[in-house]
Amino acid sequence: MNMEIVAAVAAVVAGVGILVGIVLVIAAEKFKVEENEKQTAVRELLPGANCGGCGFAGCDACAEAIADGKAPANACPVGGPALAKKISEVMGIEAGEIKQMVAFVKCSGTCDKAIKKYEYHGLEDCNALSVVPGAGDKGCEFGCMGYGACVKACKFDAMHIVDGIAKVDEDKCTGCMACTKVCPQHIIAMVPKESKVRVACSSHNRGVQVKNVCKAGCIGCTLCTKQCEADAIHMDNNVAVIDYDKCTACGKCAEKCPVKIIHMFS
Repeated sequence: MNMEIVAAVAAVVAGVGILVGIVLVIAAEKFKVEENEKQTAVRELLPGANCGGCGFAGCDACAEAIADGKAPANACPVGGPALAKKISEVMGIEAGEIKQMVAFVKCSGTCDKAIKKYEYHGLEDCNALSVVPGAGDKGCEFGCMGYGACVKACKFDAMHIVDGIAKVDEDKCTGCMACTKVCPQHIIAMVPKESKVRVACSSHNRGVQVKNVCKAGCIGCTLCTKQCEADAIHMDNNVAVIDYDKCTACGKCAEKCPVKIIHMFS
């Protein structure tokens, strides 16, 4: 009698298992998400850095947005023009013109040029230092603190602290903008890699106020603006700013700059 009960129970359990299996198969077929072949193809092309430079949560989200037409083929700054071309071929669309952008630190306040207000001994992090009275130990409140928040944020080893300020290795920089997001001074800008003229200062002070805290700061003299025949350089809150769409890289502004903070790049 006991064996008959065990057999019956086993049969019931087996029957229930088979029924549940059938229901799961039917449900999986009914509710399955159709694979987007273009999304898969785009995702395979993306570098997998998940840096967020495209404005999406990661490469998966970026691929989905591109496949759905919510983002352009050149949405990924890491891959640059070459990747944009491949993605446009997958999507059957034009990639559009894209300029490779790189990070540029708008500061020339190296150890031999920047005046220090005091000796700082504490947590070596720019964001922590930004809440210290005076916004850091350097005399210039607008410049690079030199404690490497940007270095820690960069996943491509493109940022390093050299002689007290952040420097960008443009051969490694992907333009992901991670460094610009963490800089408490907001002095890291994205510029076209091909740009040949750049202003390496962010001070909003003028004249003696600048000279008292840094030997390499824009003094707001406006001489550079008077030299530019292309109307490509203007003063914005006492610091020179370049319009890269107009700049012809003639170099006249750099030649005239008395403090030599307008740099020419080959």
